[in-house]
Amino acid sequence: MTSTVPVVGTRTAEGSALQAVLLDMDGTLVDTEGFWWDAEVEVFAQLGHALDDSWRHVVVGGPMTRSAGFLLEATGADITLPELTMLLNDGFEDRISRSLPLMPGAARLLAELAAQDVPTALVSASHRRIIDRVLDSLGPQHFALTVAGDEVERTKPHPEPYLAAAAGLDADPARCAVVEDTATGVASAEAAGCRVVAVPSVAPIAPAGGRTVVSSLEDVDLPFLRGLIQFPVG
Repeated sequence: MTSTVPVVGTRTAEGSALQAVLLDMDGTLVDTEGFWWDAEVEVFAQLGHALDDSWRHVVVGGPMTRSAGFLLEATGADITLPELTMLLNDGFEDRISRSLPLMPGAARLLAELAAQDVPTALVSASHRRIIDRVLDSLGPQHFALTVAGDEVERTKPHPEPYLAAAAGLDADPARCAVVEDTATGVASAEAAGCRVVAVPSVAPIAPAGGRTVVSSLEDVDLPFLRGLIQFPVG
């Protein structure tokens, strides 16, 4: 299931083989990967458990069920997965209500895509309640479609979220450019057949075929994204 926000046109800019741009949220557009870890540390401290900092690289970018499930198994905390998920979402939502910094270059890129009528989707492993709060700062007008982790049967690293976004925008996944910050998200987009720009946030990501790695969104603009799609324009 996806949620649509019909505010951006769905035509492709003339002369470009790029059909759509699909963007991750946490760590890609908003500087919140640290917020998730801080919320996890706080919740588990309340449960009487200290998290090992090395686990941060295990849980970053993953769906809530995988990240929370790993931490439950690692700590043996006496709490159910649904209860833990609720506490983590509450802790994260509290943090973004106080501060929600955008990643450098995010506002400029979103404005550029909107100005050029490039179909754009937000594709996140975060739950709908979190996405809707973040959209207040990002601006829902920048996205024709949003896909939340609790609205698909299989979330990242499965390709379903990006396949759903491409289908919702009537785009060929191979003609979609994806911007991601974690290995989990990159794996999802690549499995969907998309061209990927990785902007690593917490853990490094190595370049690979069909994948471009940059240090910041400030290195990414529309001509750059168009250049990733190697299809003849006809």
